[in-house]
Amino acid sequence: MRIEAARRSVTDRPMTARMQARLRETARLHSSHYSTQIEGNRLTLAEASLVIEKGQHFAGRLRDEKEVLGYYRALDHVEALARARRPITEATVKTLHALVMTGKRGRVKPTPYRDGQNVIRDGVTGAIVYLPPEPRDVAPLMSALVEWLAGGEAQRLPCPLRASIAHYQFATIHPYFDGNGRTARLLATLVLHLGGYGLKGFFSLEENYARDLAAYYQAIAVGPSHNYYFGRAEADITGWIEYLCDGMADSFDSVDRRAREASAAGARDQSRVLRKLDARQKRVLDLFDDKETITSADVGQLLGLAPRTARDICQSWVKGRFLKVVDPSRKGRRYGLTPGMARQLSTKGG
Repeated sequence: MRIEAARRSVTDRPMTARMQARLRETARLHSSHYSTQIEGNRLTLAEASLVIEKGQHFAGRLRDEKEVLGYYRALDHVEALARARRPITEATVKTLHALVMTGKRGRVKPTPYRDGQNVIRDGVTGAIVYLPPEPRDVAPLMSALVEWLAGGEAQRLPCPLRASIAHYQFATIHPYFDGNGRTARLLATLVLHLGGYGLKGFFSLEENYARDLAAYYQAIAVGPSHNYYFGRAEADITGWIEYLCDGMADSFDSVDRRAREASAAGARDQSRVLRKLDARQKRVLDLFDDKETITSADVGQLLGLAPRTARDICQSWVKGRFLKVVDPSRKGRRYGLTPGMARQLSTKGG
């Protein structure tokens, strides 16, 4: 009931597009930082913000930077899939993993499942914590998971339960040598978005997991043995589902509180920020009142510019960190406000 109450409150709460953009970008930053921190990423939240927003580099942190960027871009892809109402397929999962691992923009080649055995060991003692299924069983198990998610049995379950089970089963199959935890968390987030529990992209479940890693690992480590074949598939996962739903309720409550605060601060003056923008940029901000992303054609139509001129201006605004490229495809290129601009412009002001 806490999850439902928060979901309805956030979904029905009127907010300007820039308020929503600010909350969404904050959630993406937190999700990217905390999900990678769970796996040992060494960047602080402030450093992750600089990597994402300004492309800043830190000595000896190349892999950490790549992980944060990969997760951030995978979250963009999750929201794009949700907007398009794309069903979850194995290609979906493989593409999410590829984004997580490469940190690249735009199209990536879906990652094939592992072809060897992997083992999860305790970082201190070296003892085996979990021995996943053998490589020959990975593809059939993943196919069954995707088929289950699309089937009637899963659709009859409340969405938070579907997301919990998807997270658990993906981590159980462990279809890759690396990146399984991050991809499992992204898959659960995608299930929530597609099921109407996306909360406009304002939530970060990963932040709750990271607060108490011992509880997270304890909740997901169920079954009588560390070996998948000795009872893991038949294990009672009630404790895991309770853990995840409790965390979801806490996260959604936090989103509801922030949404109420943002709405109450809706009249806050932003004149100092707006003074830094030129006349065209101020006019283009109006496009974001009812759209999350825009095209150069939208800009051209608003400002009365030729298509090529509108494209050139959009590109200059990307370089000036006013806009960012959300969809890089040549024919359908779309732009959004940069995270820094979105946070500052939570309301129009004047």
